Amino acid sequence: MEIDKPLLKSLLIMADIIEARDPYTGGHVWRVSQFAKLLAAKIGLPEDEVIRISIAAYLHDMGKVGIPDDILQKAEALTDAEYAIIKTHPSIGWKLLSGHPLADLVVSAVKEHHERIDGKGYPNGLRGEEISLTAQIVSVVDAFDAMTSTRSYRKGMSVDLALDRLHESLGTQFDARLVHDMCELGQAGDLAHIVGHAAAGIPIVTCPHCGPVIAIPRNTKDGDIIYCRACHGQLELHQVDGTFEAEMIGMTDDPRNLEPRINEAGVEHVMAQI
Repeated sequence: MEIDKPLLKSLLIMADIIEARDPYTGGHVWRVSQFAKLLAAKIGLPEDEVIRISIAAYLHDMGKVGIPDDILQKAEALTDAEYAIIKTHPSIGWKLLSGHPLADLVVSAVKEHHERIDGKGYPNGLRGEEISLTAQIVSVVDAFDAMTSTRSYRKGMSVDLALDRLHESLGTQFDARLVHDMCELGQAGDLAHIVGHAAAGIPIVTCPHCGPVIAIPRNTKDGDIIYCRACHGQLELHQVDGTFEAEMIGMTDDPRNLEPRINEAGVEHVMAQI
């Protein structure tokens, strides 16, 4: 598959810039991309198609650039009016990307990843095979990552519980075959290295004070200091059982410590797979 790699990299970076607005979703688009790649390979798609779907999955949330921060990051239940605004993000992403040279690679995932098999999704109420296979795959793995990740309003579920929830929506929200194959991947332990990571080999930690996830550098050592953008906490990292836990040791008012950063490792990992 021939792809203009510098042009693609610029799109992946843009997806990370959009994601950096929300301190609770660090690494989400990378994880969705990797889950989608595994699921696409599991169902037997050709390698070029697997790669294309992983790229589409990385870009699926581009339309969230048009959603106000106070709605996107709201911890309480959304009002009907706010939810109506959230539901515009697939159409926003589609419109923004429609004239892009690489749009054909990704547009179905961007536009259709919140459609449902039973026709009760959005933005267009598509049903069954009216929804592209790419979007059906992204829908399953997007929901799985949302359930296994910590959000402002709840902690992440276990892998087993999230798979059970997917199974409960089999044939209504999600395609039955895709759910069965996703469950097989989970039961085989093939998802564990992605859950709770911001990129390959880079775990995320949770702020012990207010909850947001924080991606840590690949070369992190025991005792290193990181900062929480949400509460301005100064956190000391402690290595425990091959990963890290964060301890609140103070606060920072230095804006340089609170700058959002793109997931460079995630972008490079996806580019290396092409």
